[in-house]
Amino acid sequence: MNYPDIELVNNEAIHNFELVIDGHRAFIDYKIKDDKIYLIHTDVPKELEGKGVAAALVEKALTYIEQKGLKLVPLCVYVQFFLKRHPEWNRLLA
Repeated sequence: MNYPDIELVNNEAIHNFELVIDGHRAFIDYKIKDDKIYLIHTDVPKELEGKGVAAALVEKALTYIEQKGLKLVPLCVYVQFFLKRHPEWNRLLA
């Protein structure tokens, strides 16, 4: 699933990109320093596992990062895995 109609929320107060699906919150922890964004950890609740939520969350976050002109530092193992499967996003790497 792609979840095109669910909007990515940038919760700047707690440094999270968030998707809320069926009342459950999936998120990526991040930190911004200068023009670099560090994606630290992706978390998807058990209720949403296996439904493509993590991939949708990462893709929406990468789109946001590109729109803001930031450079990506993928510390999260899942984000690194996503980039291996979708090398077109490597253009964002710092």
